[in-house]
Amino acid sequence: MRSGKIRVIVVDDSALVRSLLSEIINRQSDMQCIGTAGDPLIAREMIRELDPDVITLDVEMPRMDGIDFLGRLMRLRPMPVVMISTLTERGAEVTMKALELGAVDFVAKPRVGLANGLNELAAQIVDKIRVAAVAQVRRAPVKSAASIAHPQPGDAAPERPAASPLLGRLSTEKIICIGASTGGTEAIREVLVRMPADSPAIVITQHMPPGFTTSFAARLNSLCQITVKEAVHGERILPGHAYIAPGGRQFALARSGANYVAVVDDGPPVNRHKPSVEVLFKSAAAMVGRNAYGIMLTGMGADGAVAMREMKDAGSYNYVQDEASCIVFGMPREAIAHGAADEVLPLTQIAPALITRLRGTSDRVHHRI
Repeated sequence: MRSGKIRVIVVDDSALVRSLLSEIINRQSDMQCIGTAGDPLIAREMIRELDPDVITLDVEMPRMDGIDFLGRLMRLRPMPVVMISTLTERGAEVTMKALELGAVDFVAKPRVGLANGLNELAAQIVDKIRVAAVAQVRRAPVKSAASIAHPQPGDAAPERPAASPLLGRLSTEKIICIGASTGGTEAIREVLVRMPADSPAIVITQHMPPGFTTSFAARLNSLCQITVKEAVHGERILPGHAYIAPGGRQFALARSGANYVAVVDDGPPVNRHKPSVEVLFKSAAAMVGRNAYGIMLTGMGADGAVAMREMKDAGSYNYVQDEASCIVFGMPREAIAHGAADEVLPLTQIAPALITRLRGTSDRVHHRI
C-alpha cells in the first residue's frame, strides 16, 4: 500500500449502498473513497485508471456477477478485495467461493433497514478495509478461478490431495485445536483436506458471523476425508470429525465422563470476537492438556495467543503458520511473541508435520500394546 490514505473503490449495483459505503469510508481519517461503480465493467476501467489500494465488491450485480469479476481480477491483477454479501444461504455459499478465489474478507449487509444496518456495521467495514490494505494477496490459479466462478452441472468434484494413509491406533483422548481469522477459511481447508479419515477429533474457531458457518462446514465436508460439521451444544466430540464454532456463538470443550463434549453458548464476545479462539483454546488447556495439539493460522489481532500459551504450559504441542504464507500475520505473530509455538511452519507443511507426529504417537501406542 502507498503511504497516505487507503484509497478505496466501491463496486455495488445499489446507488444507496454506494452512497452509504462512500460516506462511511470518507468519515475515516486514514481512508478515502476515490470512486464508485454500479457494475464490474465500469469498475474495471476505474481500477485501471485510479489504481486503488482496496475495492469493496458486491456479490450479485448486472452484466457480470461479482464472482465472475473477482475470478478475472485475481488472475490478471490481484488486489485486496472485501466482499459485500447478503445474509442468505445463497449469499453465504457465494461468499465461500469468493474467499476461495482470493477475496481477503467479507461483510454481510442486512436484508432490511439497509441504511441503519450498514451504519451499525461501519466499524466492522472500515476495520476489514484496513486489514485488506495490508494483506498479502496472491494470484488465483486459472483453473481454480474458472471452475469456481462457473461450476457446471456434472462437473467433477473439486480436486483434493491424495488420501493420507490411516494413522492407526490412536488415543481417543487426543484433540486438534485450530484458530483462525482473516484468510482462515482457505488455510483451514488446506489443513483439513490432508487429514486422514481416522484423525483425532478437530475443533475449530474461525471468526465468522452468524449465517455463514453452515456453508463453510458443508463445503469442507465435501472436500475432506473426515466429517466436517458445525458444533452442536452437548454433542460428543468424536475422532474422524471436525467441529466448527457456529458464527455468533462461543465454542468450548468440556468433559462428560470419559468423553469430550461441545459447549456452544451465547456467551459475551472475548477479545471483541464471538466465536473467540481464546475461549476454545483456554478450554483445551484446562480439559485436554498434554493430549492437545494447537494450530494458529492466519488472522488479524491477538485472539487466542494467551490461551495458546496456556495450552503449551499444560503440555500441548503447537504449530503456528509462518509470516510468508499468511494473508495476515497478526494472530500467529502474537502467538509466537507469547512463546506459544513449538514449530512455525509454512501453511502447506503444518498438516504433514502434525500427521508425522501423530503417527509417531500411534507407533508408541502399538508398542505398548
